[in-house]
Amino acid sequence: MDERATPPLVVEDLSFRYRIRPDYALRNVSFQLEAGEILLVAGASGCGKTTLIRCINGLIPRSYKGELDGRVLLNGEDISGKPLAAISQIVGTVLQDPERQILGSRVVNEVAFGLENLALPREEIVARVDETLAYLGITHLKHRETFYLSGGEKQKVAVAGTLAMRPSILLLDEPLASLDPASAQETLRLLRRLADEGKTVIIIEHRVEDVLKIAPDKALFMIDGEVRYFGPTAGLEKAIDYHEVKLPAPMIIDKARHDPPPSYVPPLLKGAEEKAGAPLVRFEDVSFAYEDGPLVLQEINLEIHRGDVIAVLGPNGAGKTTLVKHAIGLLKPKRGRVYVDGVDTRQLSVAQIARTIGYVFQSPSHMLFAPTVRDELAFGPRNLGYDQATLDEGVAQAMDILNLSELAEYSPLALSFGQQKRVSIAAILAMRSRILVMDEPTAGQDYKNYMAFMEAILQLPNFEVVLFITHDLDLAVCYANRVILMHEGRVAADGPPPEVLAQRELLERCRVVPTSLLAANLERLPQTGRFMRAELLAHVA
Repeated sequence: MDERATPPLVVEDLSFRYRIRPDYALRNVSFQLEAGEILLVAGASGCGKTTLIRCINGLIPRSYKGELDGRVLLNGEDISGKPLAAISQIVGTVLQDPERQILGSRVVNEVAFGLENLALPREEIVARVDETLAYLGITHLKHRETFYLSGGEKQKVAVAGTLAMRPSILLLDEPLASLDPASAQETLRLLRRLADEGKTVIIIEHRVEDVLKIAPDKALFMIDGEVRYFGPTAGLEKAIDYHEVKLPAPMIIDKARHDPPPSYVPPLLKGAEEKAGAPLVRFEDVSFAYEDGPLVLQEINLEIHRGDVIAVLGPNGAGKTTLVKHAIGLLKPKRGRVYVDGVDTRQLSVAQIARTIGYVFQSPSHMLFAPTVRDELAFGPRNLGYDQATLDEGVAQAMDILNLSELAEYSPLALSFGQQKRVSIAAILAMRSRILVMDEPTAGQDYKNYMAFMEAILQLPNFEVVLFITHDLDLAVCYANRVILMHEGRVAADGPPPEVLAQRELLERCRVVPTSLLAANLERLPQTGRFMRAELLAHVA
């Protein structure tokens, strides 16, 4: 065969079962890609997408053990006999959770890490690092400590470390999960440019609507480890169940108008009374900076009341997570005061605040450690002193809400990123705090799962406030009754979603990109009077 015609990637009859799991994660997966093609891989959380990537980059069976059948060919060569070092020069991988990928203490060290392992000359390493940072537009991060980067900034650094190796095949597992909408669009345009330059790109992503904007050449849809569709993206709409994978709003509206309307949970907590009395959380002229760095929060004044369902939006590095960490006592203001239930957080321990506020970290790796999912969920309630009956009831309820009952005896660290994220949310639900705070709750989640658990959470009687930090604008559209928009450490806007999200210039300044669901809701707002899910908009006259 002419070498120039050899596909850079061929997957043949690939099946794999993890040693610690009874069921196959992949079953008879076959496809091939040409140079310069982009493949979108879609499917529910836990369907085998990440396992597929691990087979292509050689981590299976070298790091993840189990039963492997079939083969992967890179440029016509079977990778089964190749060392990981050789494979990594052909295949670059950006993981779902950048926390697991970043090793260097500073950005420059992180980007240089892979190149140093290739024993390249120092001059070439320096040149490649500078070239890659400039290519991605993050030269300003070069000497920053990676520990103090935002989740989105860490994601960009992880991409830089991979691109510096100059792989011909690029695998990206949920690359948009930690990025603000504008950064996500920039990343996708970068991936299109890389493909146009000849790289083969595989993108695993739940945010299908965003990826479709760069016109992927092919799409692969998986269910329970099997390929249910592989072909042009134009055929994806017919193959996908819109209940399982989030499609653009016009597609969902067109499909859903033929189905009965779903039950709707309005953005009001079942367990909350009308807003009255003193605020549960109050920020009073709060400013904060990490060590001797610039101010991350500047003169924040806001109150959180019973009944609030708050979406915190804004660009990477705007101070969203820093704001929340002040509420839970992990950080103390440099200036100003934060009050929880009327008490200054400087007078409270993190454990004391945890009885009022439960916090789900952005990265599940910051939370999970127990041998089983059940043990993970029981840890918090046990430390809060709950009796066994209350503990068991809370654990069972949380597992049911987050669709984890079948995984109760599994190790959390053996689960997919999306499943781990659900475990981390369930662990906080089981604690039955009065206020639930979630940082990027939809990261790694398929549409069906996150819609189900958001609606269930809003119906729980113990929560008086739910606050979520998100880059998923549609999550705010569907469930928030209040939007806080942050920009450069300040509150740029705070109010009802229809008021805040109708300000296009403000959204653009805060790097929030309007979605098709927001557009559909704004168009129908005179009839509906409120924002709705696409499935409900399908039944609006």
